[in-house]
Amino acid sequence: MNNKDKKYLRSIGMNIEAIVQVGKNGVNENTVHSLDEALEARELVKVKVLKNCFEEIDEVAKSLEAQCDCEIVQVIGRNILLFRANAKKPVIKFPQ
Repeated sequence: MNNKDKKYLRSIGMNIEAIVQVGKNGVNENTVHSLDEALEARELVKVKVLKNCFEEIDEVAKSLEAQCDCEIVQVIGRNILLFRANAKKPVIKFPQ
């Protein structure tokens, strides 16, 4: 994914709500499963890291990226924007 694609995804990500939350248990099996389902359905997902999470936000982002086979688009504050293209039913069309 190039910078132009990331910029487009960031502009879309500004208007979506966080679907997945990471709390005091950190990144666990349930979090990964719900994120995986959300990425399959929407392709672009915003994750909120709650204040009671003991892990660093960058560690959470890298862990989710590795476990869900997705790409980090942006990390702002306690919000992480993740993208994984759906080969069967693409939802997001990139501008040319």
